[in-house]
Amino acid sequence: MSPPRSRLWRCPACGRGFANRNQSHACGPRYSLAHHFRGKPPAIRAIYREVVAAVRALGPVRVLPEKTRIAFQVRMSFAQVTPRRSWLDGHVVLARRLDHPRFRQVQTFSARNHVHAFRLLSPADVDADVRAWLAEAYRVGKQEHL
Repeated sequence: MSPPRSRLWRCPACGRGFANRNQSHACGPRYSLAHHFRGKPPAIRAIYREVVAAVRALGPVRVLPEKTRIAFQVRMSFAQVTPRRSWLDGHVVLARRLDHPRFRQVQTFSARNHVHAFRLLSPADVDADVRAWLAEAYRVGKQEHL
């Protein structure tokens, strides 16, 4: 059994919760989901809804619309999406480097912090592979890898 996790630290300026006290971040105004979908075709919102359904199936999650992205957080942010005009860009944070042809880029920040970027062109792209990445990233978001 994993040790109990402490409560999230809340930034006194913006109110966002973080797993680590005094977590480095950029405080800013709160954004809405509407901000991200303004001027985008309905197909982009359909892809987003499929991602959200996949994430919510994993357990409790916070959806955090920020200026340039929509983040998904448990204790830590573990995935994000950015709606574009013709697709949805996203990434998952995994505790290992995973090679897959659908990853557009993999950035390694530390031994247990690898950001895997992907692009979704339709709701059907949220398939078994993407769901598996989200599930693994969700466990990282819960900090089960520590």
